[in-house]
Amino acid sequence: MLEVAVIEDPATAEVTLDPVRVRLLAELVEPGSATTLAAKVGLPRQKVNYHLRTLEQHGLVELAEERRKGNMTERVMRATAASYVISPVALAAVQPDPERSPDRLSARWLLAVAARLVKDVGKLITGASKAGKKVATFAIDGEVRFASAQDRAAFAEELATAVAGLVAKYHDEAAEGGRPHRIVVAVHPSIPKES
Repeated sequence: MLEVAVIEDPATAEVTLDPVRVRLLAELVEPGSATTLAAKVGLPRQKVNYHLRTLEQHGLVELAEERRKGNMTERVMRATAASYVISPVALAAVQPDPERSPDRLSARWLLAVAARLVKDVGKLITGASKAGKKVATFAIDGEVRFASAQDRAAFAEELATAVAGLVAKYHDEAAEGGRPHRIVVAVHPSIPKES
């Protein structure tokens, strides 16, 4: 099972937006049959079977095993990933584009950049999976508490200078066989954790 799967197909994205199917996907982190799932989610087995078939058609669940029970065979299913991210590719013509509103201090621009990050990394993961390879990535995630807006602005300025210096030091436009890498650095207010 993958830790995170990226959904790029619009029809698959639509399938995952159904609340019953989301609940089934959450339950199927551990393998289960339509009968066991029906008891957990409070639905008739036939209805659960319908949703499981739909999820299976879209590659969101897979057969874990088949068990013989009396004169029938019970299919035990599991989710193909522990969690899913819907790529902006699934939105096609209306996906966010940072080029449409390049205000670098805008929260909406940051959201468009983040959407591009999901789209790009999703495509890389899909391509690497097909090729049986891994994607070389690096990320830093942290939190800083600023004493004032002036400190936040100074931090942003120093960070921009440091990143620009590293880019200037390591960027080699003429490097034969070199591969461009995108750098995304974001600072935004933290959302308090729910208790």
